[in-house]
Amino acid sequence: MNQIAQTQSPHTLIETGLSQADVTKRQAAEGQNVLQEQRPPSLWQKIGRQLTEVTTIILLIAVALSTYMAIVLDGGWTKPIVIGAIVLLNVVIGLYQERSAERALAALKQMSVPTARVRRDGREQEIPASEIVVGDIVLLKAGDQVPADGILESVTALAVDEAILTGESEAVEKSVTGNGADVQSVGDQINRVFSGTSVTRGSGIMLVTAIGMRTQLGEIADLLNATKPHETLLQKRLSKLALILTGVAVAGGALIFGLSMVQNLGSTADNLMMGISLAVAAVPETLPVIVTISLAVGVQKMAKKNAIIRQLNAVETIGSVDVIASDKTGTLTQNKMTITRLWVPGQTPEMVTDQPLSESGLALIKYFGLSTNATIDQTDAGEQTSGDATELAIVRLLAQQELTRRQLEATRPRVAERPFSSDIKSMATLHQDEDGHYLLIVKGALDRLPVTLSTSQRDQLDQIHQAFAKDALRVLAVGYRQFDQDPGDDLAALETDLTFGGLIGLIDPPRPEAAPAVKKARAAGIKPVMITGDHPETAQAIAQQIGLYQPGDLTVTGAQMAKWSDDKLQEKVDQVSVFARVSPEDKIRIVNAWQIQGKVVAMTGDGVNDAPALKAADVGIAMGITGTEVAKGAADMILTDDNFATIIDAVASGRTIYQNILKAVEFLVGVNFAQIFLMLGSVLFGWGAPLIAEQLLLINVLADGIPGFYLAREPGEASAMQAPPIPNDQSIFANGLGKRMAWRAGIYTGLTLGIYALGRFVLSDNQAIVGSTMLFIVLAIGSMIDIYPIKRREPLTWAAIKSNRSLNIALAVAALLILAVAILPMLQQMFALTSLTAGQWLISLVALLIPTFLLEALKRWRQIGKQTIR
Repeated sequence: MNQIAQTQSPHTLIETGLSQADVTKRQAAEGQNVLQEQRPPSLWQKIGRQLTEVTTIILLIAVALSTYMAIVLDGGWTKPIVIGAIVLLNVVIGLYQERSAERALAALKQMSVPTARVRRDGREQEIPASEIVVGDIVLLKAGDQVPADGILESVTALAVDEAILTGESEAVEKSVTGNGADVQSVGDQINRVFSGTSVTRGSGIMLVTAIGMRTQLGEIADLLNATKPHETLLQKRLSKLALILTGVAVAGGALIFGLSMVQNLGSTADNLMMGISLAVAAVPETLPVIVTISLAVGVQKMAKKNAIIRQLNAVETIGSVDVIASDKTGTLTQNKMTITRLWVPGQTPEMVTDQPLSESGLALIKYFGLSTNATIDQTDAGEQTSGDATELAIVRLLAQQELTRRQLEATRPRVAERPFSSDIKSMATLHQDEDGHYLLIVKGALDRLPVTLSTSQRDQLDQIHQAFAKDALRVLAVGYRQFDQDPGDDLAALETDLTFGGLIGLIDPPRPEAAPAVKKARAAGIKPVMITGDHPETAQAIAQQIGLYQPGDLTVTGAQMAKWSDDKLQEKVDQVSVFARVSPEDKIRIVNAWQIQGKVVAMTGDGVNDAPALKAADVGIAMGITGTEVAKGAADMILTDDNFATIIDAVASGRTIYQNILKAVEFLVGVNFAQIFLMLGSVLFGWGAPLIAEQLLLINVLADGIPGFYLAREPGEASAMQAPPIPNDQSIFANGLGKRMAWRAGIYTGLTLGIYALGRFVLSDNQAIVGSTMLFIVLAIGSMIDIYPIKRREPLTWAAIKSNRSLNIALAVAALLILAVAILPMLQQMFALTSLTAGQWLISLVALLIPTFLLEALKRWRQIGKQTIR
């Protein structure tokens, strides 16, 4: 990043700057001071990615085969149109998901400063920031945004807000001396300024050392370019399921085609159609749509709870997280420096609460208030602040005590001021009393205040200061001196023999909801981790207060972690609760270390420095209020209330959605396998195909699909947040899902073969159409009704049946449509069905209830078995 050793001319003078000839030469060699983004994939590339998904490939094969049959063998256009529409819907939804993900770098690019003040050819001039080159002399003042990275040559009370890079709310006081050449952390390089940061106070002169993609901001853009999103657990599991179904579909279709040809059950075209029908039966055509609808419902539910989902797949993934790697400032804390404790000599330390301060405490705060320049104004647009975080905390405490700076200055107007100096680390103000006396106030670092103390007073002060520091409080001291007459305006000469006024302790306090949220996360088997750019002492103190840091845990800095190999980091990462003073690259290493261990990681953040890690994490979570557009653009989820507790609500919703998707898999795939075994069994018995392709498609899309859509609205079960996250390598068939699907497939295979044989050979004189009609009714309506034992893992109750009104309505509509197909002559003829007698109808209606009763009985029997074991 630092190019100064290679590019700075030794003859460049701070007073004159570069010549235009030097600028032209360097612009030709280095290019413009802009951020570059990778060329996004074309629309056709995006469509190609969508069409190469395994489930989509299966449906495309079905579309191709059914289209061929429609054209060559006049097989009808119903099947290719319906399946093709499903494929189109999936591709459109996928493209929509990708579109918003490309905005992260665009937002980062928009952060470029439009103009900057530079010194060239011996004169000051304002130029487009994109034209800045290495070696330029840039003039900075309060309110400016830094246009490039550089080293400071001169400062006057300069303070820079580096929150977009470090995530920390407090402005950094800059100096030309620096902290040494070995300092790596951005937050510790006090003699340097960085592109995209903001000057909050003072002025300075910088020598540009890096531009464009070589700046810290540019390195983050590089990380964004290089970081690729991971495939979600749901995508992996559904892909494996699709591979299994593909194998079964191909094998089953080939087998039934071969058996039909051997038994001479029909023409080659008829047997091929039968094989295609079986292949279609093996593919749950509506599953991709049901998954998408489930995720979309999750988006709606989470939005009502202040979590905006940018990527649909994040709905499922958030429910599977093992680790929440959280930024500190603004996420676990309030992003607002606050005075929490104060001490006046001779008194005991006083905690700052909502109650009025003691008389001595109020007097102390008045001293600080008089020597403060910050302001807070309430406008129609909200709270408007001016000043650094420390002084704003003083003004807020004054307001809490029903005081303002204006009130204090009305009785003691300021007549002179020495601005804050980063070298002296203090500021001084001189005030005139109403009686004509003068008051000098000096506030700043305790060790820089020239106060007179006795030995006992110094010992007591050291004890109090250590107690404040132990709790990671930033300590600010104040001293004063009184004069009977005007002492003049050379305040530096007056700053001797001050009377010590007291101390205040400040910290960015935890959000009230952070501790309960951490507790809920631990109860759900999730490990919360703090990743921050702040000092380790401050970070650990906050982590202890909210229960995130526990005895035995480790706190590690970026400098310490830099000495660890990737293997050692992977070994230690689960012992660390606080990562402090970390860089954007460190954050990605931490996320990757967890992911290599097979953990699903959610990363929260709000600054530009968080964006690469947000993108690398399985779920990136940005803050909606304090978050930068870059962080939001890189994230999968945005919290509109910046509330850490909202993440836990999102986890609960995510787990519920994942459960509902698994229920949809169980609901659809179990019957699909039964259809395969039904077709194979019927052919093996020499009965031919009991159902034609159109009947199978109608059952899959209408009878199973419509009720399946509304499983997404099923409320969460009580156990959702009482179990650990699903292991990364766990099969979709785990936790009894495979066994339940096998039982359901077995029940339906036996029932459907039996009802077909009964209708064809017993209740009619070998009329296949009667058997097919009874089979169609039993399979279509029966597989809809047994959604009730599937929708609840616990034994079914009347309250559970009523809990999802949308599902009940959808099921009733689908059942009426199936009955209409079975009863109305025109629809009967279209789907190769016939009218049934009253007895045949009665037997069919009784038979379609059998699976529901058997599955519910099996559920209750298993529950009794578990209770017996306990």
